[in-house]
Amino acid sequence: MNCSAIRLWRLFAAALISLSCSTGVSASVSETADSTLLLTEVHVTATRRPLATAQTLAGADLRALSSTTIADALKYFAGVQIKDYGGLGGLKTINVRSLGSQHVGVYIDGIRLTNAQNGTVDLGKFSLSTLESVELYNANKLDRCQSPTEYASGATVYLQTRRPQTDSLSVLAAAGSFHTYRARATAEFNRRGWSGFIDAEYLNSKGDYPFRYKSEYEDTVGRRRNSDIEFFRTEAALFKNGFASHFYLYRSERGCPGGIVRRLSDKYTNIGREWDTDMFLQGSYTHRFNSSHQVKFNLKYTHEYLRYFTDYPENQNTARVDNHYWQNDAYASAAYVWNATKWLWLNAGYDFRASWLDADLKKFSPIRRHDQKAVLAMQFHYSGFRVAASVLYQHYRDYTSLNVGAADPLNRTTPSVTLGYTLNDLSLRAWYKCIFRVPTLNDLYYTQSGNRNLKPEYTRQWNIGAEYHLTPANWLLSAQADIYLNHIDNRIVCLPLRGTYTWSMMNYGKTFCRGLNSTLSAAVTMNRWRLSLLTSFTWQRDLNRTDPEDEDTYNKPICYAPTFSCGVTAIAEWRFLSLTVSNLYVSSRMWSYADPEDRLTPYNNVDIKLTGQLRHWMLSAEVNDLFDVQYEHIPRYPMPGRNVKLSLTYSF
Repeated sequence: MNCSAIRLWRLFAAALISLSCSTGVSASVSETADSTLLLTEVHVTATRRPLATAQTLAGADLRALSSTTIADALKYFAGVQIKDYGGLGGLKTINVRSLGSQHVGVYIDGIRLTNAQNGTVDLGKFSLSTLESVELYNANKLDRCQSPTEYASGATVYLQTRRPQTDSLSVLAAAGSFHTYRARATAEFNRRGWSGFIDAEYLNSKGDYPFRYKSEYEDTVGRRRNSDIEFFRTEAALFKNGFASHFYLYRSERGCPGGIVRRLSDKYTNIGREWDTDMFLQGSYTHRFNSSHQVKFNLKYTHEYLRYFTDYPENQNTARVDNHYWQNDAYASAAYVWNATKWLWLNAGYDFRASWLDADLKKFSPIRRHDQKAVLAMQFHYSGFRVAASVLYQHYRDYTSLNVGAADPLNRTTPSVTLGYTLNDLSLRAWYKCIFRVPTLNDLYYTQSGNRNLKPEYTRQWNIGAEYHLTPANWLLSAQADIYLNHIDNRIVCLPLRGTYTWSMMNYGKTFCRGLNSTLSAAVTMNRWRLSLLTSFTWQRDLNRTDPEDEDTYNKPICYAPTFSCGVTAIAEWRFLSLTVSNLYVSSRMWSYADPEDRLTPYNNVDIKLTGQLRHWMLSAEVNDLFDVQYEHIPRYPMPGRNVKLSLTYSF
């Protein structure tokens, strides 16, 4: 401590002594001068405005949403389409800017969730209960120390788990419509620099919701069948400084409801059943040597088991199915960042992933895939200017038994460039990214339909955007808008090339998508009131540009891609009460080229949530789809209408 600092400290101590004497505190000057004064540790943090196109839900706004799974929260983001195959246990996948679910990477604490078999992540399996924030990035997040895998997606979703600050225990009991019951317990701790949590959840639901399916030729009223689900999920995490670990286990049995059929004849009722076991264990360690050098290491092991069973004894045209699939995945990553100067950062990284897939299908050969990635990236900051660029190299090689040929090895190098400029509260950005998705193991090797000659599906993205932030004393305003273009070549599709019952994977198609995403958020604090408004807006045209001579499909919208969608969420908090009202509007969507009139009808979905908290108790009441709107994401897969949830939480 230098002389100036010592003099300032003595003046500060003298001022404290004088204040103590003037307020009647019995302490002499000599006693105070000889004692040691301990100052409370203060953490000062600042958030750098992201260079990439980003949307975030965190803190009170995330907790206030009428949602329990990741899919429920992501549907409020601009440019996002959630595909839900009906029922509380239905598969839920994310599609961003019409790129397809395989182009979206989902990460927990910076490490990707993987599925080499089909390339999709079921977002319905992941809860919001342990999360601190949910973020969506178009293209890359652009942190300074990233693994190569984080550069390998057209869009990325980051799930950041909460690092507990105190010891606590909370227990939740909930009940809802359609015979739904849920229980959860969460224990958190923070001791001697270590923090972590254990979270366990159980849910059981019949999912027998009523529906009405109405079209030009039919009007069917019924109750959803075979839509039940029972699952148990447990998670545990441990943190200390740069070390983070996460354990996840999910086991479930569910019905696969299938599409509804007119008159609901029992002969055609889907009786498929599915059993899942998903487990992963991951860890990461980040170490900063000094202000110029930093390294990060990731390790992960994943095991997945799936059994699918179905039998239609009354239908002679449908065979009995009882298939089992086993998938194992091992992943390791190392990344290094060097702060060459105060305005230049250089990042290098290498990933290796090995995946094994086995199944008891007839004529199926076990498959092993080796996936290697390497990246070189840089970020340049000078005054208000920012530049980020990267080159990603990917290598894939598959191994099968001697009597079954593997696909040819795949090697590709793809670039990405981002430019930005910030002036006071306004930021401008522009970026370009070329990326591809490799065919999944199902695409290449699935019995009868797999095609070992598939090419990768290429995506080229262009984006121009602006962002504005205003933060006076007691309120906040944030707005952003982006115009984008997407080109996809060699789209991988499944078509019935050898008869109705024999489908094949093939590269077929080019698509051109142009669109506009915008968000507006505002928050104001007045006395004991806190008011928040979150809005998102998407307009896009995703067109088929495959064959100019095909008048029925060329320049026509891609199926299931809405032209317009908009979400509005209003949150009002007063003392111990919180009220949230959300409205999501989605325009009509084509679902078949055979008849342009085959369209899914537009819908408004209004949810409300009222929460009251008093001391250790919190009571929450939710009404989803308040006006009982009948709608679908997939034809003949009706979604649940109005439903009610009540939950009681005790925390101490």
